[in-house]
Amino acid sequence: MLDRDDIAADAGDDIHPLFHGAPKTTEFRKLRKRIIRETREAIDRYGMVDRDPSGPRQRWLVCLSGGKDSYTLLAALTELQWRGLLPVDILACNLDQGQPGFPATVLPEFLTAMGVPHRIEYADTYSIVMDKVPQGRTYCALCSRLRRGNLYRIAREEGCSAVVLGHHRDDILETFFLNLFHGGKLATMPPRLVNDEGDLFVHRPLAHVSEADCEAFSRAMGYPIIPCDLCGSQDGLQRQVIKRMLDEWEARAPGRRGKIFSALMTARPSHLLDTELFDFAGLAQLATAQNSKN
Repeated sequence: MLDRDDIAADAGDDIHPLFHGAPKTTEFRKLRKRIIRETREAIDRYGMVDRDPSGPRQRWLVCLSGGKDSYTLLAALTELQWRGLLPVDILACNLDQGQPGFPATVLPEFLTAMGVPHRIEYADTYSIVMDKVPQGRTYCALCSRLRRGNLYRIAREEGCSAVVLGHHRDDILETFFLNLFHGGKLATMPPRLVNDEGDLFVHRPLAHVSEADCEAFSRAMGYPIIPCDLCGSQDGLQRQVIKRMLDEWEARAPGRRGKIFSALMTARPSHLLDTELFDFAGLAQLATAQNSKN
């Protein structure tokens, strides 16, 4: 692996080491610009950055699993910060959960070479998951809960105001349909939320970025991908079923994912059925008041 000085010398002063070796093609430049634009749009749209100039500078714990999505997240946020468009400090964090065969040296070496401030934390949640989850059941829920608890702890220890995750547009769409089909509710992953304790934000800056773009970007950059051998080793997960359904829809009607995502941003409570969101009973009074004006 190249060291940081070699990368900086080769890349020049106008590019961050994370983008060393980036393809020079027009197609890749368009891809990169699209990802950066959509990331910035999500940060601005959902108010992820505190714009109070009198307040302390924010610090974000950017979670890096070694997958294509988290590499894309780190690159996009780093470029925005590099360009002076993201006034926060970034601390990359990988949680080594003790999975057998996990290549523990890959991410520390990568982040050191790239000059990215980081923290590597070991917490054997793998053994807990394997012990607690009955055979044949999915690991994701417990694994995610244990991982999130450790990330919250690390964020507090590091003085971070937010835990930043690499969930993208397709994750949000899949979660929407999982809740619709299996939870009986209209809900999905929010781009921004406050944790139950009320002391940390959770941000998803890739909320507007497609999985296909994350895949294309990380592949073009040649980042050292680390697959998840825990969840990825299980067959029949409902999320995989939803993903195949969306793939089929997209194949038959290109742009379908985008249309559904747009619908999530333009909800009309008066045209749904939730009486907690819209006062249907009060429509009669509203009609009477309008008639009296006429």
